[in-house]
Amino acid sequence: MLKEMKIAGITVDPFTNTPIVLLKDLEEKDVLPIWIGLLEASSIATALENIQTPRPMTHDLLKNILDQLGIKVIKIEVNDLKDNTYYALIHMDVNDKRLTIDARPSDALAIALRTGASIFVEESVIQRSAKVDLSQKGDKVVTDTTEWEDILENLSQDDFGKYKM
Repeated sequence: MLKEMKIAGITVDPFTNTPIVLLKDLEEKDVLPIWIGLLEASSIATALENIQTPRPMTHDLLKNILDQLGIKVIKIEVNDLKDNTYYALIHMDVNDKRLTIDARPSDALAIALRTGASIFVEESVIQRSAKVDLSQKGDKVVTDTTEWEDILENLSQDDFGKYKM
C-alpha cells in the first residue's frame, strides 16, 4: 500500500557528512530518511527554496524537456529498499498513455518538486527503513540554500570518493 509523503527538509548524517532527505507522511507520523548525494541535495534544496538559477541545472533541464514534449509527471513512488539502497519510479502521462521509469529516489524527488507531482512511498519501505528521531537535540534540518552553499564550498576532493576531479 502506498502512503503519500512530502519533503520535510534535508539534514546531514553526523557520522558520514552525507546529506539525508527527510520525507514525512501527511499526518506527520512517519519519517523516511533517504541518504543522497551532495549534488542531488543541492538540487532539492534549491527547489525547496524556489531559487532560480541563471541557466537550467540538470533537473530543471529535464523538466523543461518534459514540458516541451507535453509529458506530465503524475507521481513519484519510492517502491523498494534492498541492501540499504532505495528504489523509485517516476509515473508519467505521455499522450494519454502511462509510462513508468526507474529512477534514483533523489532524482525522482528533485523532479517531483519541479513538476508538482505527488510523492508516495510503499509502506513496507517505511517499515524497513532506518528510523530518525527528529526530537533529539543536535539534529538540524537544512533547507536554507545559503547553508547548502557553505557545505558545498567547504568540500574537499576526498568528499567525492570515486568521483574525484
